[in-house]
Amino acid sequence: MKYAVTGSTGKFGQAAIKVLKDTIGSGNIIALARNTDKAKRLFPELEVRPGSYDLKDQLVTSLTGVSRLLLISSIPGQTVSRVQQHQNVINAAKQAGVQFIAYTSFPRANSAASPLAADHRETEQALRQSGINYAFLRNNWYLENERLFFNDALANRPFVYSAGNGRVGWALEREYAEAAAKVLLSDDPKTVYEFSGPQHDYADLGRALQVVSGHQFDITSTSDDELRKRLIAMGMKEPAANRVVSMQQLIRSGDLDEPSGDLADVLGHSLPTFEDSIKEVLAKLQN
Repeated sequence: MKYAVTGSTGKFGQAAIKVLKDTIGSGNIIALARNTDKAKRLFPELEVRPGSYDLKDQLVTSLTGVSRLLLISSIPGQTVSRVQQHQNVINAAKQAGVQFIAYTSFPRANSAASPLAADHRETEQALRQSGINYAFLRNNWYLENERLFFNDALANRPFVYSAGNGRVGWALEREYAEAAAKVLLSDDPKTVYEFSGPQHDYADLGRALQVVSGHQFDITSTSDDELRKRLIAMGMKEPAANRVVSMQQLIRSGDLDEPSGDLADVLGHSLPTFEDSIKEVLAKLQN
């Protein structure tokens, strides 16, 4: 049985492939990548095939002989829409005879109000209609996404957020990737996984950062407008500041408040403590 991973050169793809290699060896794994030269450097022991989400006919050839596919969602805002890119992969997979697709989606994608969920909702529907067996891996938020706040803590700057009491199921990217690989290998996967770490709010994150970093700093809940002004005053471009504020808004509205034990269940062990996960991210930032 052949297993393939799209977006293999990204951090998520690399982490998923490591788990696959450690579990089944290298012989039946195919790394799909837009940049095949980079993929060959990263995975000299694997078969590498072209994997541009934009090129459906190319994908048909690359997916020939593949039984199970991990479809890692693409980055939005490209020339070809993300929905179309995902549809290209699904159409190609169907034509090539792929039997199962595990797709990295968004928490409660079928009902979440966030604009971030829309592309995932359409992709999930496309998979339902494809006739291919599937699993939706609805990943909550990567702890690594909070580098802005980590950097503030390391610099003893105030920890300022506007998400209110909104709760997030933070976990490490490698944990989501390991779970994705395990679902891909599963003989009897569920169709929907709500992958999430234990729920915390930003005040919890700030206090845990104080403990782990050994730094004391103010932890302040503010308005969206004040947060935006602060980010811009610190040198962030307005579009980037708006994206940060938008994320704070959707967290405040509860879009990531999805307590679930699916992640720990699939991993087969409990997750690290919040503080230990933060230590791991801080170590990466400091190296």
